[in-house]
Amino acid sequence: MISRDPVRPILLSLSLALLTGCHEMDLFRLSDSSEAREKQVSAALRGEQGHSKLVGDYINITGLNQIMLEGVGLVTRLDNTGDDPPASPYRTQLLEDMRKRNIKDPNEVLRNPSTTLVVVRAYLPPLLKKGENFDVEVLLPQGSEATSLNGGWLLECELSEHAAVSGRVLKGTVMAKASGPILVSTGEGDDGDTAMMRQGTIPSGARYVGDDRNLSVFLRGDYRSVRMSRRIANRIGQRFHDYDDAGIKRPLAEAKTDSRIELIVHSRYRDNYPRYLQCIRHIQLNDSAVGRRIRMQELREELQNPATAGQAALELEAIGPEAAPILKSGLTASDLEARFRAAEALAYLGRQDGVDVLAEVADKQPAFRVFALAALATLDSGEAALALRDLMNHNSIETRYGAFRALSVRPANAVYIGGNDMEGKFKLHLIDSTGEPLVHLTRRKRSEIVLFGADQQFRSPMFVRAGRHIMIKGEPGSSRLTISKFAPGERDLQEQVSPRVADVIRAASAMGASYPDIVQMLVQTEKQHNLPGRIGIDALPPAGRTFVRRRGGDDDSETETEETQVGDQALAPNLFEVSGKPNNDLQNMPVQSEIQDAVGFEVQ
Repeated sequence: MISRDPVRPILLSLSLALLTGCHEMDLFRLSDSSEAREKQVSAALRGEQGHSKLVGDYINITGLNQIMLEGVGLVTRLDNTGDDPPASPYRTQLLEDMRKRNIKDPNEVLRNPSTTLVVVRAYLPPLLKKGENFDVEVLLPQGSEATSLNGGWLLECELSEHAAVSGRVLKGTVMAKASGPILVSTGEGDDGDTAMMRQGTIPSGARYVGDDRNLSVFLRGDYRSVRMSRRIANRIGQRFHDYDDAGIKRPLAEAKTDSRIELIVHSRYRDNYPRYLQCIRHIQLNDSAVGRRIRMQELREELQNPATAGQAALELEAIGPEAAPILKSGLTASDLEARFRAAEALAYLGRQDGVDVLAEVADKQPAFRVFALAALATLDSGEAALALRDLMNHNSIETRYGAFRALSVRPANAVYIGGNDMEGKFKLHLIDSTGEPLVHLTRRKRSEIVLFGADQQFRSPMFVRAGRHIMIKGEPGSSRLTISKFAPGERDLQEQVSPRVADVIRAASAMGASYPDIVQMLVQTEKQHNLPGRIGIDALPPAGRTFVRRRGGDDDSETETEETQVGDQALAPNLFEVSGKPNNDLQNMPVQSEIQDAVGFEVQ
């Protein structure tokens, strides 16, 4: 029916006019905003109107956040310390998973006291590639009556992101699969400490099955444009590149949109990506040969002063190989801190000129030690390997194991650290060290035992266990140890071995001792004074220590001094990370101007 209301056409015309007018006003606003932004971008690209000359002042970097994954798993091989888990969403989820895996009578399996239900958590680290491993945490859920996870083995379970929506927990895509022996503690496995026995870790117990985790660079909103995105990608790509399988040069940054740039970490910085991001932030947005030469000469002077040497070295490193001669001149500075800053930057340029300085700093300056070891780890040269080899004789446990960790990331250095895969799913390394005997154990990132002193021997009398079923006994004055295994349903085993720590570890592993079993056995022997030396556990040098800087130089004890913090957790090389949990310092950047100026990137 056609309307006869004379008011409706008038209202309709007015509404259309108002809507058209509003739309045109929005377009004008958008146009004005776009024009203003383009003017800002043009000024920034020319370095005019007080705009910064550094790439870092126009970008944020994402992909550094650690994603929490969770799953529900079944632990077996418990010594009657499990339970029949109560009804809960966890139990329902586990039963569904067991049925998918065609496990017969899953409820009967859960009633067995040698099993229990556990919550499995892991934090997905940055820059992880498909197939790589990372740490897992295992814990009993609230309401569980299980008393201990000691000796337990996690059967394979799937891990994914979880989200709570309207009172329901929704699972995301499966991103990892976890399994392995649970390291409950590094003590003797005493059930008396209930809290300690109800949770544990599996070093590198999760295998990543998702897509490679890369970084993305996002332009600040007020500088978003195709021109700016391309310029920044080109500047990063000019400084950092590699080669594809055909030998063709490939830039490590590519502009994908007017606001996003895909970033690949250069292989030299793979074990210290915070340094890579610092370097990228100090690349010049608009550079010329003449301006670069003038700037390098100014930085040459700043490189001699310990208070400004760190910033100067970083800016020279951002320039690239062209700056190597200037950095090399910094190796002659009178102050060790200034020499170190030059040597560190040279190492990331692939130059070995500062190896002796880096080794001296790792030896003498605890505040800079972690950064010196990380720099040495980047170099493939024999000089760097020999310097690290000598540091494995150091009195400091963190220096000895830190040098070992630095050597371990270069396949060419395998000759210095050896390493054999044990049947208990861990590696055993024997180091011919001239330092006092040391046994180093790990709880994070890798399952490994490092013996500094390959021929160290246990002292008798000795009686310890490696797990529930393996016993190691040594009579007073005896030159042999007896290793016995008694397990229900299995043939009894017994073997005589030498008291060498390495021989005992190998024999116990061959009998079925897992990595947690061996770890607990070694800690027990230290408590009983059966070891000739000490035990170190995850002994890695940290970032963020305080350094006392002498303004008058190294040798003038009468001059004024000042304390300064050297980096923090946000600047720690990832090679030396211990905890698998998110780094809150990365999420909330420190406000100290020195650190903020050096890093300045943002995690989203």
